[in-house]
Amino acid sequence: MLLEIDGREVRTEADVHLLLARALDFGPYYGANLDALWDRLSRDAPRPVAVVWTDWQVSESNLGARRFERICCLLRAVEAEDREASHEELFTFELR
Repeated sequence: MLLEIDGREVRTEADVHLLLARALDFGPYYGANLDALWDRLSRDAPRPVAVVWTDWQVSESNLGARRFERICCLLRAVEAEDREASHEELFTFELR
């Protein structure tokens, strides 16, 4: 599955959670915080999934560099965990 995050649509961290939760069907009990996002992406999200964040500079400006980097670090960590576990179908993350 290709999941594109349009950076022009991301104004808050809640926007990121909403986009991912809808696309990956996290359900009504998703906590919409970084801990919950880690749990869902690292354990429950179906593979393969490729997250491509376009116009990410707009999101970084809206979110602030620190918050944006925390979200990106989490997505990179999920990607790294899949690669280290040598899964055939992976979670991948890319900024464009």
